[in-house]
Amino acid sequence: MSARSTRRTFRLSCYVLLLGLLLLPQAANAYIGPGAGFALFSSFLTVPLAFLSALIVLLTGPVRLLVSIGHSRKALKKARVERVIVVGFDGMDPELAARWMRQGKLPHLARLAKIGTFRPLATTHPPIGPVAWSTFLTGVNPGKHNIYDILSRDRHTYLPFPSTARVLTPRRWLRMGWRAIPMGGSEIKALRKSKPFWHYLGEAGVFSSVLRVPATFPPEPFSGVLLSGMAVPDLRGSQGTFSFFSSREGTGGKLEGGVLLPLIPQDGVLCGELPGPENPFSEQDNRDLSLPLRIRPDVVRRRAQIEIDGKRTILRQGEYSGWISLRFRARYGICAYGMCRIYLRSVQPDVELYISPLQIDPLRPALPISHPFDYSIYLGKLYGPFSTLGLAEDAWALHHGVLDEAAFLEQCYQIQAEREQVFFDALDKTRRGACICVFDITDRVQHMFWRHLEPHHPAAPKGEPPDSSIIETLYQRTDALVGRVLDRAGADALVLVVSAHGFKSFRRAFNVNAWLHHEGYLSLVSGSTVSEPWFRHVDWQRTRAYGMGLNGIYLNLAGRERHGIVQPGKEADALLAELREKLGSMTDPGSGQVAIRELFDRREIYDGPYGENAPDLIVGYTSGYRAAWESVNGSVQGEVFFDNTHPWSGDHCIHPQDVPGVLFANRAILGERHSIADIAPTLLQLFGIPVPRHMDGRPWTVRMEPTPVPAGPVAATAPFAGD
Repeated sequence: MSARSTRRTFRLSCYVLLLGLLLLPQAANAYIGPGAGFALFSSFLTVPLAFLSALIVLLTGPVRLLVSIGHSRKALKKARVERVIVVGFDGMDPELAARWMRQGKLPHLARLAKIGTFRPLATTHPPIGPVAWSTFLTGVNPGKHNIYDILSRDRHTYLPFPSTARVLTPRRWLRMGWRAIPMGGSEIKALRKSKPFWHYLGEAGVFSSVLRVPATFPPEPFSGVLLSGMAVPDLRGSQGTFSFFSSREGTGGKLEGGVLLPLIPQDGVLCGELPGPENPFSEQDNRDLSLPLRIRPDVVRRRAQIEIDGKRTILRQGEYSGWISLRFRARYGICAYGMCRIYLRSVQPDVELYISPLQIDPLRPALPISHPFDYSIYLGKLYGPFSTLGLAEDAWALHHGVLDEAAFLEQCYQIQAEREQVFFDALDKTRRGACICVFDITDRVQHMFWRHLEPHHPAAPKGEPPDSSIIETLYQRTDALVGRVLDRAGADALVLVVSAHGFKSFRRAFNVNAWLHHEGYLSLVSGSTVSEPWFRHVDWQRTRAYGMGLNGIYLNLAGRERHGIVQPGKEADALLAELREKLGSMTDPGSGQVAIRELFDRREIYDGPYGENAPDLIVGYTSGYRAAWESVNGSVQGEVFFDNTHPWSGDHCIHPQDVPGVLFANRAILGERHSIADIAPTLLQLFGIPVPRHMDGRPWTVRMEPTPVPAGPVAATAPFAGD
């Protein structure tokens, strides 16, 4: 079958599947955001409107398909390539890749290095995932796409919100006694600016499949299909909140990224309540919707029967369930659908149960997580439910010891298997155009297991030798995936394997806000010696600077922040110069090292209309250092420097020159310096589309003539001398 007919068949089959889905009974779905459970009510018209919209799509589909085919033929006449495949491995490090290629452990990547290209890929300021991947997809610097960290701050309240998307709640309510009904729906506002390169491709008639690329939530319409990645929330509106149940007395409370919940014995059964989204019909008490949980442990067989939402599952100790669909019922027949996985940690002496964050069900999406809206349903019907949470690998559960290392790794590879299945489906169906997919597992596993590469790391396992093979095995499995891609790509396709940043050790933590407080730049209210998270006890009338996020320092600027006291102009410039001098020369008394390699003034590194939203100073930490978690969440407490003893032991939020990403290709890419910003303009040029003048990246010179693939193992010549 030709590529054109394959693509036509795929589209027509999507229309047929969509029609079938419309005939299925559906309940009202909604977005559940932080403090925004009321969005349930505001979306009760979603289904009939979606039905009408889909019916129009079905009726006009054949005509639009014929127009699209003609448009695509015309577009590809100017192209130098018919198909481009971009495989992203978040956080893949060029030094580790070079080391294991030299040892013959990554044969497929080594083959790419031999016949095509292997280079370090310059990252962004700072080298944080949402920042760097936003530059990847837009081809511009952060001053033009508006993403500078994982968090942004509200200038009025000084409180943070996710940097790539924000949920704006309804302003008007209808109050009926103790009930409150929202008048209007919640708005999901995309904060990432500038147009992704696949939009330009679509406008020119080139189809794209885009899977799990960070900073693509909420999904935007274009000529192609897209499944959103990092920043997709869970059903509770957070970036991932697990639930951990225990029969041990005294269990209860909140953790970063999770909640601890008790199991109460009742008539031989252990009972609990699984918290769900917030109640949409009570503005004042904001009680969670919940589902009863019942557990019947079998100590002899080391297993338990678990019942939730009318579904019974029997798990052995140390076993995960499959995805379990859940329905949280509000009033007036309105429901929110989600799903979870359950892990039975133990049945004796205490029953302990982990429930993953409540994820949006791709078969009944509570908010748009794909484009078109039904694309996630299409994938779910084909392959069954799959993880949709942006940060699906539950690092916080491992961080708090709720999951052990083996259980966390098993979860990571379960999610990876789902992503590979979806990716190869898209790859097989995208015979012409662009297929782009980002895999997160490399980032998550390196964050949590870097300590196994360094026996003397402060967080290295105690009482047992580190297992240095964990990350090596991950790279080998990644290499095997690359081999499968090359087998399916064919000789004519351009294949790029990229990461937006690399990795380094995180051994020592620097508490930015504690330092600012000790030095007199950040003040606390009278009587306070520390501040709880989110600057709860900060006296803004006497504070001149504060840190937020992983790499940012802000001035409390008059006329910008609500309680700003630093005057713009000479006073602000003098304060910035003073901070740069002090921080840049500061030595860690525990190691004798300079902790910060360089500080960047936003005006010197960003160019664009959104530069004023950036932190005033961007901290480029020395390798081995990173901002303390206490500083990231706005706490003002503790020591300025201390050992990082947490499992989160590797990181990349340091000086960008120390953590470049990787660039592999099955074609020779010329030039000495390559940047993550260059990929977007390069792909546009290869497809014969003019590169927009506002893009900061520059197209590479790519030799499209394929190099014969040598037989047998290949010893790669890597661009790094040391290990």
